[in-house]
Amino acid sequence: VAKYLSPCVCGFLIEKELAYLGEKTAHPERPFTVILGGAKVSDKIKVIDTLLDKADTIIIGGAMAYTFALAEGRQVGESLSEPDFIATAKSALEKAAKKGVKFLLPVDNLAVKDLDFGAGSVGESQFFEGQIKDGWEGVDIGPKSIELFKKEVAGAKTVLWNGPMGIFEIDACNKGTFAVAETIANSDGISIIGGGDSVKAIKMSGYSDRVTFMSTGGGASLEFLEGKELPGVSALDQN
Repeated sequence: VAKYLSPCVCGFLIEKELAYLGEKTAHPERPFTVILGGAKVSDKIKVIDTLLDKADTIIIGGAMAYTFALAEGRQVGESLSEPDFIATAKSALEKAAKKGVKFLLPVDNLAVKDLDFGAGSVGESQFFEGQIKDGWEGVDIGPKSIELFKKEVAGAKTVLWNGPMGIFEIDACNKGTFAVAETIANSDGISIIGGGDSVKAIKMSGYSDRVTFMSTGGGASLEFLEGKELPGVSALDQN
């Protein structure tokens, strides 16, 4: 369209996306805390690398935290992890240490014996500190991690959240995600929620009307945070 019509401009929604995911994270009010969750380190390692140059604190939850736990030499039982990305996780931890970025991982986890996602059941459950025993699968952050993360978020002036802390769709595994959502909602700082699961989670928690901005960009929002050029925006810039 931009090739054949001039002038072409973005709408108000795109304008807000660019403002909050761009300007508010490139030049944030500090302290700037980033919360990243979800299943895979491989999906977010580029975002982590980019945000290590911007954030004061990065909090990691969800299944991706188990790959970082392996990178620290801890056992994760049967928890979802990516052994091929252990070296990548180590590099991120090293970069954080060099740049003075606080990098927080869960200190305890809720783990289960029998997870049936379709039925929404988890069977026997137990909290583990530090390491998860063989035969157990991590499904959420534990109470000590919740308090640790809440304290960090409460003191932030800008919070960016992308990715849940556990399998929030199952009632027994949603406490970590919903606790983060509540803390963000009660924060006095700017709160930016990105990613479909995080938006869904904060809506389920009942706090969606108390955050500054919820992105509807999905995967494109991650690409933008990585610093990638978005074709649609680029076309408008050239118009």
